[in-house]
Amino acid sequence: MKKIGILFNSRIAAAGDLALELQKALGKSKIKVWSCVAYDEAMTEAMLEGTDMIISLGGDGTVLRAARLAAPQSIPILCVNLGNLGFTTELTGQEAQSQVPRFLAGEGWVDERAMLQAELPLKGGPLTIHALNDVVVGRGSVMRVIRVKASTSGQPITTYKGDGVIVATATGSTGYSLAAGGPILFPNAREIILTPISSHLGLAAALVLSGESIIELEVQTTHEARVSIDGQIEFPLNSGDVVRVRRSPYTARLLRIQPRPFFHETLLKRLSGKGG
Repeated sequence: MKKIGILFNSRIAAAGDLALELQKALGKSKIKVWSCVAYDEAMTEAMLEGTDMIISLGGDGTVLRAARLAAPQSIPILCVNLGNLGFTTELTGQEAQSQVPRFLAGEGWVDERAMLQAELPLKGGPLTIHALNDVVVGRGSVMRVIRVKASTSGQPITTYKGDGVIVATATGSTGYSLAAGGPILFPNAREIILTPISSHLGLAAALVLSGESIIELEVQTTHEARVSIDGQIEFPLNSGDVVRVRRSPYTARLLRIQPRPFFHETLLKRLSGKGG
């Protein structure tokens, strides 16, 4: 490897410290290293060209940012957990210094995860954003339900009345969708989950849809509604706006060193609150 990027969560003191330590250590091996705070996506994008690997230092939120930036260029991500749950992370902070050289030597394997592509109807014109976890169409700050008319590949499903609807990937199935009653999918599944949030009328159960589905969510409301991408990027929606979601042409490529059947053991640890 010739060029490595480090993205770190600046709100976690240990992440900034570890970023400096890794940058010094990797620099000694004549690898070009750049480092950036995770929320500065514009600066990160400017440094991506020619990058062979990104090291994410933080929690799942840092991984989500890294995935949206790295996926279009197929850059693999090594995820170091310095946050809370760390469903998608591979190493602990204590393991990073000793284990990173193994990946530089070509050890490990790539855990490829499906992503979503959301087409948003904004005033300045349509905007396309990619997500690793989920796309959520929900109510705004006013504590009132909204209606969301859902269809897939042109065929109506139902009109939800509630707090909103979550469209989630297999990776996102252990996040907001799970909290709203959705199923857990094996992480490499390509199917898409449609989960209503606090449904008052309409279909209350979550649906697992084909990975080839094109999902349309039309907002029907007399007050504010919003669309959220991975819980990090938000835009307001007006009544009649339609958000289209499909599987992204990009995938997130997460680096692993542990045995391939790791998912269920990790899942049980995280859900039981035992961490890594």
